[in-house]
Amino acid sequence: MFLDVFAFSGGSIGTLLSQWEQFGVFSYVLPFLLLFSLIFGILSRANIFKENKGINATIALAVSLMALQFNAVPRFFSDIFPRLGIGLSVILVGLILIGLFTDSNMPWIMFSVGAVVFFIIIGTTFEFGTSTFWFWFQQYFPTILIVAIILIVIFAAMGKFPPDFKAKNDSIFARALKGE
Repeated sequence: MFLDVFAFSGGSIGTLLSQWEQFGVFSYVLPFLLLFSLIFGILSRANIFKENKGINATIALAVSLMALQFNAVPRFFSDIFPRLGIGLSVILVGLILIGLFTDSNMPWIMFSVGAVVFFIIIGTTFEFGTSTFWFWFQQYFPTILIVAIILIVIFAAMGKFPPDFKAKNDSIFARALKGE
């Protein structure tokens, strides 16, 4: 319904995206462009062939086309990028919520959230898959939690954790909660 609101040359954006999917734009064209750009950029930056961009382009073209020969790369991209979008949305919501409650910069919290999101994305994409990854996680979660608590206690005893919670909290939301 939402996609039908925005008309595009007699059709809807949903129809256009569906046609692009049928033409293989998302399965072959975009992965090819991404791989070609990355490989060409790495070869150009590494400067292996000096300033010969023709060799860099030929190698990037060959590797990109060979990578798309089988269905593994398109399937991988179709798995990881939707999960990446969801993970980035979770991180964005975390940033917004932290910004509501505090003005202090807490990079260690966002690093922790980012690391958890990263491992979930990688775990579900690489087919340690949904069942095996979650089974592993459920089996070892108590151990992971105990190790994390021990590390937090050790760092707190050393005076390195949590970093600077004594900073004055001046966010609008925090002042409203305090009744100021």
